[in-house]
Amino acid sequence: MNSLSNAQAISEAISVNIANLEKLKAQIGDIERAANIIVEALHAGCAIYFCGNGGSAADAQHLAAELSGRFLKNRRPLPGVALTTNSSALTAIGNDFGFDEVFSRQLEGVAKKGDVLVSLSTSGNSANVVKAIESALAHGMKTIGLTGERDSAMSAKCSICLKMPSAATPRIQEMHILVGHILCELAENAVT
Repeated sequence: MNSLSNAQAISEAISVNIANLEKLKAQIGDIERAANIIVEALHAGCAIYFCGNGGSAADAQHLAAELSGRFLKNRRPLPGVALTTNSSALTAIGNDFGFDEVFSRQLEGVAKKGDVLVSLSTSGNSANVVKAIESALAHGMKTIGLTGERDSAMSAKCSICLKMPSAATPRIQEMHILVGHILCELAENAVT
């Protein structure tokens, strides 16, 4: 009985993902526009910054590594930077200025016009991510948001907000990494 329940749960998760991915196709044009923003920045010698919390922080680091290392091709490293990786900066800024400032304060020290911020948040309302977007915009950066399906603070502020067609955190995160991989692949193809 238990294995049948597990099999049903597995089948349901796969079926939900397939349905979500079909809905995601409606955003192909916006995904392409986001990739073009990244490509334009890379051609101009600008950096791509990533941020998020929890699982989204792990995805931010993963995607930054795809640029600075390689995705599918051996090529020059691209300037992909995760704002989630410097534990000293995160804890010092969090302690001295508050957790809401951990990404925006880092950007204020390094951001330049033409850079891009890719922000990941399943809710689209994470205060520190929203502040990072505001800081990026104040510095003349373009901003790409990856969120869930609901309207959010991020969807109102980002240059492009890609809203995954789900309200379930795990399903949103699964689509975030897919879209992130697509962005990295298109960027890599355009700069090599």
